[in-house]
Amino acid sequence: MVLFYHLLKKIIHTGVGRGRFLIAVTGVSIAILLLLLSVQVQSNYQDLMYSKSNQDSIANFLVLNKILTDQNLGSANLTDAEIGDLKKQEFVESVGLLTASHFKASIQSNSARFPFFTDIAFESVPKAFIDVDNKDWKWDETAALVPIIVPNMFLDFYNFQFSFSQNLPQLTQGVVKMIVFKINVYGQKGNISFKGRVVGFSDRISSILVPEEFMKWGNTHFGIVGSNKSSRVIIRTNDPGNPELNNYLKLKGLDTDKDKTRFSKYRQVVDWVVRIFGIAGLIMLSFALLIFSLFIQLTVASCKEEIYLLIVLGTSPKQLRQFLMKQFFPVHIYIVVLSLVILIGLQYFIYLRLQAQQIFVGVLPAKTVFLSAGLILASIWFLNNHFISKHIKFAGSTVKK
Repeated sequence: MVLFYHLLKKIIHTGVGRGRFLIAVTGVSIAILLLLLSVQVQSNYQDLMYSKSNQDSIANFLVLNKILTDQNLGSANLTDAEIGDLKKQEFVESVGLLTASHFKASIQSNSARFPFFTDIAFESVPKAFIDVDNKDWKWDETAALVPIIVPNMFLDFYNFQFSFSQNLPQLTQGVVKMIVFKINVYGQKGNISFKGRVVGFSDRISSILVPEEFMKWGNTHFGIVGSNKSSRVIIRTNDPGNPELNNYLKLKGLDTDKDKTRFSKYRQVVDWVVRIFGIAGLIMLSFALLIFSLFIQLTVASCKEEIYLLIVLGTSPKQLRQFLMKQFFPVHIYIVVLSLVILIGLQYFIYLRLQAQQIFVGVLPAKTVFLSAGLILASIWFLNNHFISKHIKFAGSTVKK
């Protein structure tokens, strides 16, 4: 049998052109690598967009308000219907109301070394939307202190602008948390003072926050009657760069921090690039398989007389098909394995480069890459088997006629 297969190999290889074989193998190699690379690019893209390791707890929370125009000045509150519609959107995970203080207030320092007084306005928000984890974030009428959360940008403004103009000392977060302020609340029923202390600094919400319990109490006892409507909401979204989110905000006349949604301008372009990359890989693979099938056809056609002679001598078409499959299919296995090795090296290189930037992707190619490689090999085996069987039958019948 070994001598038989050696004879078959010698006969078949007389009809094989090395140049044609090299062109066919090169085409298939480039196409398979490109297709697997496009699958990995798509996987990395999904990791960058949706992986928990790359989620930005600041960017994923957006504070929304209506865009002020000449037509809605003084009436830019969000209605219950508008808030309800926002909650129904697929790109919105949860919605929280930002409640503004409807009473006058001021805050001042009790220390002569740090003379400070200013009018102030507060907001409150459900605890789930706050990026400061503090057990003291609660209040009731018996509490000794009112906890306050201040935006980091306020402290930066004070340290690098206000302190210089007023000849005041610069302060660290730790020092600010040690200071006890006096909070004055004014209303028609009189004035009342509380002690307050900063318990944390926020990068998520750019307003001075107090607990919801304090806000409800203040608005009930000192607030203006009938002014309890919300003008701002905060939403949690898993994808602040979603073009659908950006389009919805434009359609509803809503505004938010442009820095958090700026990627939506480029998102559709990136989506199209990734899709085109994958389509190009499929097209190239189709053409490469076509080239290889033509190569098989030319090889079998050039040896049709020898094939017919072998059939007359008792060689079955099944034996010829098995032999030709052993000649042409294993090279595809080598190509796929080599492509996977190249992808593993590229992915590891990308992993190291992005990790240095605190951006995380998989250290190895995605499972879908290996699954795609298996599907490619199965498809190639099926096509090769089909073409070889077809052309052996055709070559034998042609010579017979």
